[in-house]
Amino acid sequence: MTVRDQIATVTERIIERSRDSRSRYLDRIGHAADKGPQRSRLSCGNLAHGFAACGLSDKAALSGDVVPNLGIITAYNDMLSAHQPYETYPGLIRDAAHEVGAVAQVAGGVPAMCDGVTQGQDGMELSLFSRDVIAMSAAVGLSHQMFDAAVFLGICDKIVPGLAIAALSFGHLPAVFIPAGPMTTGISNDDKAKVRQLYAEGKVGRDALLESESKAYHGPGTCTFYGTANSNQMLMEIMGLHMPGASFINPGTPLREALTKEAAKRALAISALGNEFTPAGEIIDEKAIVNGVVGLHATGGSTNHTMHLVAIAATAGIKLTWDDISELSDVVPLLARVYPNGKADVNHFQAAGGLAFLIRELLGDGYLHQDVKTVYGSDLSGYTVEAKLDEDGNVIRQNAPEISGDETVLAPARTPFQETGGLKVLTGNLGKAVIKISAVAKERHIIEAPARVFHTQEDFLKAFSDKELTGDVAAVVRFQGPKACGMPELHKLTPCLGILQDRGHKVALITDGRMSGASGKVPAAIHVTPEAANGGPIAKIRDGDMIRIDAVTGELTVLVDAAEFEARPAAQEDLTHHQSGVGRDLFAAFRANVGAADTGAHVFGG
Repeated sequence: MTVRDQIATVTERIIERSRDSRSRYLDRIGHAADKGPQRSRLSCGNLAHGFAACGLSDKAALSGDVVPNLGIITAYNDMLSAHQPYETYPGLIRDAAHEVGAVAQVAGGVPAMCDGVTQGQDGMELSLFSRDVIAMSAAVGLSHQMFDAAVFLGICDKIVPGLAIAALSFGHLPAVFIPAGPMTTGISNDDKAKVRQLYAEGKVGRDALLESESKAYHGPGTCTFYGTANSNQMLMEIMGLHMPGASFINPGTPLREALTKEAAKRALAISALGNEFTPAGEIIDEKAIVNGVVGLHATGGSTNHTMHLVAIAATAGIKLTWDDISELSDVVPLLARVYPNGKADVNHFQAAGGLAFLIRELLGDGYLHQDVKTVYGSDLSGYTVEAKLDEDGNVIRQNAPEISGDETVLAPARTPFQETGGLKVLTGNLGKAVIKISAVAKERHIIEAPARVFHTQEDFLKAFSDKELTGDVAAVVRFQGPKACGMPELHKLTPCLGILQDRGHKVALITDGRMSGASGKVPAAIHVTPEAANGGPIAKIRDGDMIRIDAVTGELTVLVDAAEFEARPAAQEDLTHHQSGVGRDLFAAFRANVGAADTGAHVFGG
């Protein structure tokens, strides 16, 4: 099946740009794979340590190099609703391995922090950096060289990107990602947002707010809005690292458990000791990365992936840029309306046809590359199916429904919600930024408003509570980038910005921080780079400067005479209060070495 010309053009450009780095990567993982099973080269003392705690049968199996050993990298903890279900998965995976005459061991655990818990708190300044810590932690687990394949148990915001970076660093090993699924539906996202705004206006108290939040986030599983966590699941499936239909099955169900065991068996089957050797570094190629970007646009996914996908691609020697992402957004239609881009949640999306329907529609209209490798063993057409259980409890798959179960949630390609993905790169005399406009009303795609400059979220909130923000405003919140303080998400701003907009004012946000997958109805130029802490132009904005955000032409400009703006000194900020407390002192090396947002905001160089 042929892809559209625009998709092919971007893909070919990425292939050409990445030719040398991708070739070096493939050579490296090919050399590692050619060495064969790693355990055979371990000394007897090494190997004895590696299986000391195993049962006798597993020790006997691991003594040679014929029986595959599956490494489990887990992000389990029971504080995170999304990761709590993983507690029982290692047992399921071991059982599945034994059923096919193999072995499975937990290779290591990785940290998993919850952005929902740390939003607006000091701990949020560790969030983005946790992705790179997760990658390194997973690498430590796999470095024992005891394993022939790996499964990765992770689902939320920085965890899956970190695990994907690790999987590709060990790209000679097959890797299957195993999700845990979304929690069941609680109160509607609209109702939740209304209570948040009422609280911000002082019209309800903390008791009412906590009651509302607890009804929204009420059980095991991911949060049900379409933020970074659920965008992660879409990406792993559309890029071929999940089993088909695995992403949005609720935890604690027979189907969820059956899919977990199936994934473990599949990981073993595609190891070098199986019959269908498929290393992760060959699955994630330029076409798979483009498919991921297309899926992000078609579903209105998280803006965090403008950084995560760049970092993931770089690990595999692929040079993806913001311009590629923006150009693809111009031609990929929006087919899903899931909060904050609509009223539905991911359970409604799944019920309407889910990823099976979406992938089939995008493939059929030439937006996706079909000719890719997947852990399932098929090309991408094998992912146009829904997972079910037969009478004996085995996973079976059925073709996606021909018609969407709810066209207000999931649209066919012939009648999309909008013709573009709604994620644009903005450029101008303030540098580069990203804006997500799939939830922004068309009349707000172009905003000109006077700047009010803040150096913290708290300064903005104080100005709001003091009733200083009484007209049009372009809120500039700077010194929030990765070098300054780890690039926290700024969701504390969302209710107040929404209130100002609802009062009829022209409102926009410009920040070198993040707003992630929950970016909503207020136009927000985020991830501004160069950041203020690097002397970027955002550091020269002053109160009253007129700022223009044009999401149609892709413009981010301060309307000040060029010579005058150039001559202005960049503002300075004492950032010492961001450098200690809640572990921030341990991350000084990250702040000093982190790259820019448009190169993935990672610390791995290159």
